[in-house]
Amino acid sequence: MIHPTALVSENAQLGDNVHIGPFCVVGENVRLGDGCRLHSHVVIEGHTTIGRDNEFFPFAAIGGKTQDLKYAGEPTALIIGDRNVFRENTTVHRGTFDHTPTRIGHDNLFLCYAHIAHECQVGNHVILSNNGTLAGHVTVEDHAIVSGLTAIHQFCRVGCHSIIGGCSRIIQDIAPYTVVEGNPATTRAINQVGLSRRGFTEDDLKALRSAYKRLFLKKDANLGLAISSLKAESTANNAHVKHLIAFIEGSQRGVTR
Repeated sequence: MIHPTALVSENAQLGDNVHIGPFCVVGENVRLGDGCRLHSHVVIEGHTTIGRDNEFFPFAAIGGKTQDLKYAGEPTALIIGDRNVFRENTTVHRGTFDHTPTRIGHDNLFLCYAHIAHECQVGNHVILSNNGTLAGHVTVEDHAIVSGLTAIHQFCRVGCHSIIGGCSRIIQDIAPYTVVEGNPATTRAINQVGLSRRGFTEDDLKALRSAYKRLFLKKDANLGLAISSLKAESTANNAHVKHLIAFIEGSQRGVTR
């Protein structure tokens, strides 16, 4: 179903039951999976591959050229999974280099004016609220929530099951399972409400609370020594605590404390 006012390249690849509304533009290197819906005034361009059952609201601009000044004009890519929702005026850019595409997983919700820049890697079940901004090379793990008007610096990582409060300035990694907010951003607590809603057991929550106290409450303590001390405790055998430790140890920008 293609509205007569839409401009769809003859070379674009469209799956079954795709709906393209009024005044949409679909470029020649775009691949749209089954069941995708473009409401109106949506632009999808570049080497952009999109899975099934994605929904694009008016004025979403998907697959645009990177804003990175290093871009030399080579073909670069954006890869989007299934069942994502892109609300009004969201923008998603392709990678800067042909070997590093921007990637978005499955079942994500991007609210109005959200921005995902070049080389970002977004997992599954992520919510990026109104005017939430991911600079280049940002990684967002599964089930993370970025609240409105929050800006995340390039190369930062946002850990799984974390939530960032509105109007926050993020310049370091956000540890998994935590609540972070502020300018400058500060880690406030374990995301206990969110974790409980997602089926984390009381043993999981207890282990994460214990790890949080060890790693975050003593802000002047040496983080490396705190991790070593935590590894000696029985809670370090919990799978989620192991992920928390591995995330912190793999940080290149440091972790918000």
